[in-house]
Amino acid sequence: MALVELSVVEQRYRAVLAVLAGATVTEVAARLGVSRQTVSGWKSRYAASGLAGLADRSRRPASCPHQASAEVEAAVCELRRKHPRWGPRRIAHVLERSGAVGPVPSRMTVYRILVRHGLVEPGVRRRKRSDYKRWQRDRPMQLWQMDIVGGVMLVDPVTGELTEAKVVTGVDDHSRYCVIASVVERATGRAVCAAFARAMQRFGVPEEVLTDNGKQFTDRFGQGGEVLFDRICRENGIAHRLTQPASPTTTGKVERFHQTLRRELLDDCGAFESIGAAQAALDRWVEEYNSSRPHQALDMQSPGDRFAPVAEQERDVLGLKIPGVLALVPQQRTPPAAPDPVPGPVPARAEGSEAPAVLPEVVPAAVPVESGGPVEFERVVPASGNLQVAGKQFWLGPARSGLTVTFWADTQVIHLLVAGARIKTVRSHLSVADLGRLAVRGGRPAGPAPLPGGDGAAFEVDRVVNNSGLVGLCGHQVLAAEILGGRQVGIRIDGETLSFFDLASRELLRVRPNPLGADEVQRLRGLRPAGPPPRPRVEPVRVQRRVSAVGTVMVCRQVVSLGRPYAGRTITVHVAESTLTVELDGQVRVIQRTTDIPVRHVKANKPHKVSDVV
Repeated sequence: MALVELSVVEQRYRAVLAVLAGATVTEVAARLGVSRQTVSGWKSRYAASGLAGLADRSRRPASCPHQASAEVEAAVCELRRKHPRWGPRRIAHVLERSGAVGPVPSRMTVYRILVRHGLVEPGVRRRKRSDYKRWQRDRPMQLWQMDIVGGVMLVDPVTGELTEAKVVTGVDDHSRYCVIASVVERATGRAVCAAFARAMQRFGVPEEVLTDNGKQFTDRFGQGGEVLFDRICRENGIAHRLTQPASPTTTGKVERFHQTLRRELLDDCGAFESIGAAQAALDRWVEEYNSSRPHQALDMQSPGDRFAPVAEQERDVLGLKIPGVLALVPQQRTPPAAPDPVPGPVPARAEGSEAPAVLPEVVPAAVPVESGGPVEFERVVPASGNLQVAGKQFWLGPARSGLTVTFWADTQVIHLLVAGARIKTVRSHLSVADLGRLAVRGGRPAGPAPLPGGDGAAFEVDRVVNNSGLVGLCGHQVLAAEILGGRQVGIRIDGETLSFFDLASRELLRVRPNPLGADEVQRLRGLRPAGPPPRPRVEPVRVQRRVSAVGTVMVCRQVVSLGRPYAGRTITVHVAESTLTVELDGQVRVIQRTTDIPVRHVKANKPHKVSDVV
């Protein structure tokens, strides 16, 4: 018996002896600082068991009816050891679904069992963040989230050298079903597109795909061209949606899938000897994830319980062979109507095969584009309605999201067409080099400019632009540009196009759609036959910039320092091919150009902005 316990027993024994010697229980209790009931209890225990009865006794109850049975504790511990990453909620759900034990323990009971057996470390529960906006598609195959994750280690069996492979992943937004899990040596654009194509062969074509801004998925922050992934989406009518930069929570479902993949497979699997071995292990884990693993975000259902692919007859359609991509990509959601049978020879069958032989694929040869000539190309309008081509944005509105827009572009003008109808015409910002890059990225030689036909007659009138940037034409108020307010301009009327130009130099200033009918054109005051078409001025270009708080302006991505005394002032800069000429307090300052970026903004930023960015 420990010394502390002996001293406690000795004190209690002396208290009992004092009571037996004639002292009252009240006096002894007051002297020791305990209650009368405690002293009486010591006396009774001494009378019953002697000196041993004064030792400390266990306060544990004789029985606990609500405590989990040994069978339940064994089942909980067995599941936890088999699945070390499973938490109390998932373990309780699996026990209930299997019916192996009864009654089924609650989540907190499972947690206490795990803590008692040392299978989890008790800790402070973190409060969940509530500032995220939760969203989910209403049904499967509406949206896929795709991404790329690393962490698959490969070991060379000869040299022992370790290399890291990547996994192309994709999950269905509604069901969290893993539709893509492909191990690739390098996450190139074609490897990603091949995995995407195989998934569409297996499950069908989704309505939308959500990705980040990786170069495998988009050229959004490059030259604005069409990458192979964009082409596959366009050919199959898939709306490709992109996240905002540095916003991983937008693709939160596939990111959460990556966390589960690392914790349950990659962290403990070690290195694989080949891509095939890694893919086999990943396939086994994905099969369990989709079919049997309960998912907390799905009310403990498995993803397979909520996922349904596109019907088989809608997936078995002709495809487009993309160079470098092994899979055939379906081009339409519903199969074309079968033509009436035509008498003739039956197509030959390949020996040992069941399907009829297919005619060889005909791939059209690339047509070279004349240097500097007009180019046509397509782009799909994103969800924001803001298209970007070669560094310039074209606002089309969210209502046109998912539509394919055809661009007709040269160095002078850009026409935008939807389904063959011209919807917008703007002054071109493209150089000959820009046209060449667009031609390489899916462009083609353009035909005639999409201007209205007819007898080709064009007319001109002169008008003064009012302070609001408007001109009056036969009762119509046509917007020219606010920057042209108070200026007399010439207007060339060419079918459905109004071209505003400078009267002296015939420099093209703006291009607007023509709201006038043929009879209204004939009634215009001062109408005359049109001269040669106006041309945009090459150089120098006159721009305005507002000096920042630190005394700098930015022109064509070149920072020009003017000094803090000029902060907040609006200055004029003449941009030539090799120089920047700044007009400042009646003086002219010539600065050597260090960039070849063309001018994209002419007007200065609004006064409340501190700096100007071109």
